[in-house]
This record gives sequence, C-alpha cells and structure tokens, in this order.
Amino acid sequence: MALDATRLLSTPSQARAPRRVPPAPRSRLARNAHSVEETGWRNYSLFLRDDGLLVGYFETPDLSAALAGMEAREVNARWQREMAPFFESLEGKRPDEAFLRLPEIFHLD
Repeated sequence: MALDATRLLSTPSQARAPRRVPPAPRSRLARNAHSVEETGWRNYSLFLRDDGLLVGYFETPDLSAALAGMEAREVNARWQREMAPFFESLEGKRPDEAFLRLPEIFHLD
C-alpha cells in the first residue's frame, strides 16, 4: 500500500524511528492494539519507506476470522475512517480492505 508519509510524519527520519510517531497517530495505534491481539493478529509490525511504501506484517492462524473479528470492532471502524486520508489509491475501500496479501515462498525457523 502507499501512504502519504508527509501527512503522517513531518520528516522522513521520523518514519525510521517509531518512537517519534506523533502523539495522535501513536494513540490511535495504542487504542487499536488490544483489539488486534484479541482477534488473532500476532507479531504485527508496520514498515514505512521514505517514498510512502507501507508494508505491514502480521501472523494469524485464520486470516478470514482475524479480519472479521476486527471488522466487528467499533475501534477498528474509527481507525479505518481516521487513517484512510493518509493512504493513496484506496479506490473507495477501507485501508484494511486494500492491502495486498503476498504468498510466503520461504520460511526459516
């Protein structure tokens, strides 16, 4: 997904330092974190390149159940509404509907 990084972070260096995410987006993340864990999302991380490429990583035993669980949460509906303006090319979708799932081709424990 592509993110308009200039709207979320004031400088590219902030994208490389999660501790510097401004207070408003940080509090949104914290409010949503509990629901994420309760609905089966684990090891959830976001990575942002300077040009706005946003890559998210998470693990779940059941993607459909995890997505459905989050969709049923009011905190997620609010998160999707508040964060949508930061994303590019959603084409009428919510951010959680627009991500691209990549198949795993290699895994090493």
